[in-house]
Amino acid sequence: MAPPYVLSLLLLLVLSVPAVFLVAPRLIPPRALPAIPDADETEDLALFRRAVLLSAAPSSKAGAGPASPSRFFGAAHRRQRKQKVAFLFLTNSDLVFAPLWERFFAGHHGLLNVYVHADPAAAFALPPTPSFRGRVIRGKATQRASATLISAARRLLATALLDDPANHFFAMLSQSCVPLRPFPALYRTLTADTAGPRGRHRSFIEILDAEPTLHDRYYARGDDAMLPEVPYESFRVGSQFFVLTRRHAVMVVRDRRLWNKFKLPCLVKRKHSCYPEEHYFPTLLDMQDPAGCTKFTLTRVNWTDSFDGHPHTYQPEEVSPELIRDLRKSNGTYSHMFARKFAPGCLAPLMEIADSVILRD
Repeated sequence: MAPPYVLSLLLLLVLSVPAVFLVAPRLIPPRALPAIPDADETEDLALFRRAVLLSAAPSSKAGAGPASPSRFFGAAHRRQRKQKVAFLFLTNSDLVFAPLWERFFAGHHGLLNVYVHADPAAAFALPPTPSFRGRVIRGKATQRASATLISAARRLLATALLDDPANHFFAMLSQSCVPLRPFPALYRTLTADTAGPRGRHRSFIEILDAEPTLHDRYYARGDDAMLPEVPYESFRVGSQFFVLTRRHAVMVVRDRRLWNKFKLPCLVKRKHSCYPEEHYFPTLLDMQDPAGCTKFTLTRVNWTDSFDGHPHTYQPEEVSPELIRDLRKSNGTYSHMFARKFAPGCLAPLMEIADSVILRD
């Protein structure tokens, strides 16, 4: 028989094992960043299925007859022959530039719809202006270095697909975005581009394959985490602010295969290389319909003095007619239609030149 002190040690060891499992998670740092909650994923999946089913119905095409009532905003829409632009705002703060957008929208409401995804934790002090009133969808929490921004964008796309079958173009914007040209100029650009397959409209989305940070970003979730669905040679990067056609919006909300990879949380040790919202959309569309994309974004961003992953933020003293004209310029075929990032204090000087510069071709 073992000595009493040996039995005591064995008993102590047995009793301490459960304690180790309870305390260890608090002592050992997590290997990966937080994942998207299962409840959010399940709710989103139901929304996406409804959007895909409605879009697949033969009667859902714009111009095909009366539309069913909106499921989200309660207003009955009539399908029109004119294709509409859905403006999708991702925000975690007040829409400070709403007065400028109101001028941009004025006289064109028959050709557009507005949708806002607001982080539930954000505090809003400003009352909504007419075009934004009642246009806030049910939002979920968002944060950098996670796939929550992808989820929010997909949620906006699905809502707009369900709300009005006439929505044909889907422009993703942030609260710091401002228009650079009048609405008719944007509408002409979107509807005139028919260089896609079978003369279809193309999506204006940036797609790049030779960026210096691409390697680190690809392996942010682990060495083999993206395989086999997303091989390294198919991995792309681009701005999260784009204009998608309806068929590409449906393609995004229908996708499960690539989403199951991009929703994986990044490793904590590689969190500074984790920007899933800049990779999911260009990778998906380049893999499934590269000829249907311009590979060019209509939203101008200044990365010359970026800090902590954020682009240059324009201050009130920088706003001028010359700045607007410079931001419009592009190395591509098309002029830029939007720009970011503008500080809230820029509203007053922007409104001063709205009619004379921004809203004039």
